[in-house]
Amino acid sequence: MRFTAMNRGQRGKLAMATAAVAIGLLSVTGCGYINAQQTTEQYSASDGTREDLGPLQIRNFMIVSTGEDKPGRVIGAIYNSSSSDVKLTINGASGSQTQVSVKPNSYTLLNNSTDPAILSSTGAIPGSLSEVSISEDGTNQNAKVKVPVLDATLPEYKEYLPEGSEPTVSETATPAPTSSEGH
Repeated sequence: MRFTAMNRGQRGKLAMATAAVAIGLLSVTGCGYINAQQTTEQYSASDGTREDLGPLQIRNFMIVSTGEDKPGRVIGAIYNSSSSDVKLTINGASGSQTQVSVKPNSYTLLNNSTDPAILSSTGAIPGSLSEVSISEDGTNQNAKVKVPVLDATLPEYKEYLPEGSEPTVSETATPAPTSSEGH
């Protein structure tokens, strides 16, 4: 058996082929190595927040209001995985409070199909977060949650403003007519 030594050209080709394979492998696996997979992290893909409290799963939880010291309507969805009625109590700023009942193995959507869940004081300006305490009546389950406060800037939330609330000036203002002089 005869072994022949590689000449300089063959070694160069082998080195380039090895580098190409290494770069190809890095490009295929690099993203997963550097960046966390978003599918492994639970998050709220919505305007509201989420929270689990005992048998209750609270989703897309937010407050719609026109101001910090104004009433705010709580909207979202509450799922009850227990076999008994559950009452969720929401305590907001300045002692404001509202309660929501959820039937067993069911859900309640806090929208126009239910009685409004109103807090007498929002506790934060629209566009910021308001800390509320939520608790499941009958147990010691409670949590503090930072909930986004939204106003009628987005038209889809205008219908959820508490009754008697007026949108702010920026929401009702019409654009000033533009001058056509100089054109």
